Amino acid sequence: MDFFTLAAERYSVRKFQKEHIKQSEIDRILQAGHLAPTGCNYQPQRILVLNTDESIRKLKNCTKCHFDAPTAMLICYHKDETWKRPYDGALSAPVDACIVTTHMMLAAWEIGVGSTWVMHFDPYAMREAFRIPEDVEPVALLVMGYPAEDAEPLPLHSQFRPLSEVVVYDSF
Repeated sequence: MDFFTLAAERYSVRKFQKEHIKQSEIDRILQAGHLAPTGCNYQPQRILVLNTDESIRKLKNCTKCHFDAPTAMLICYHKDETWKRPYDGALSAPVDACIVTTHMMLAAWEIGVGSTWVMHFDPYAMREAFRIPEDVEPVALLVMGYPAEDAEPLPLHSQFRPLSEVVVYDSF
């Protein structure tokens, strides 16, 4: 599938089959995240894979936006393994984690796995439930699984603002 078709067809899946994702497909999704570019290639990402009934039960105590997905991946970054912009001290790691998440989300769709990017989760509950160390920061949650037969995009999915409203050349 070419990139533009992939980008156009992918949507946030909110209805899943009950089956956990096969390990070979998890490996492929993780490989896509591993290939993602990061600041100075420091690779600060840490990915927690939740693919058991027990881990999904714990997840449901950390977010109401789990959509009964059978699998999830929590994308985090290690605070001590990030490039720092010298002008203002901004860290690349939060952006790096988002790039990794995007690669994984698109790779999942390409192999028939639907996902929804969730930011609405309690990071303190996540830390406690999954023993996440203090030097690791949760950024994004991908709830995922095989889309249910009646899964469909939300109505706003294919509505876009005109490009002229979101792109500026030379100066604001």
